[in-house]
Amino acid sequence: MSNLNKSELVAAVAAHTGESQAAVNRVVDALFETIAKSVAAGGKVTIPGWLSVEKGHRAARQGRNPQTGATIQIAAANTVKVSAGSKLKAAVK
Repeated sequence: MSNLNKSELVAAVAAHTGESQAAVNRVVDALFETIAKSVAAGGKVTIPGWLSVEKGHRAARQGRNPQTGATIQIAAANTVKVSAGSKLKAAVK
């Protein structure tokens, strides 16, 4: 199997489950909206064996402008950490 975009993923899941593509698309959209809301609120979403998604934080730090070499201040930022679970890791071996 090659790279999948969302519509190809929806079509593959629909073919595998026998559900309509419209129904699968609604489920995929709801899944990612729910994950986004939970992570944005500081929660962690875990699907045992497959993946976990959580909010992280990167502290403010100093950096350098690569063109001028000048020191710049890089602001603190929130990040998203996605970790692969054991089943996903085993699938790619």
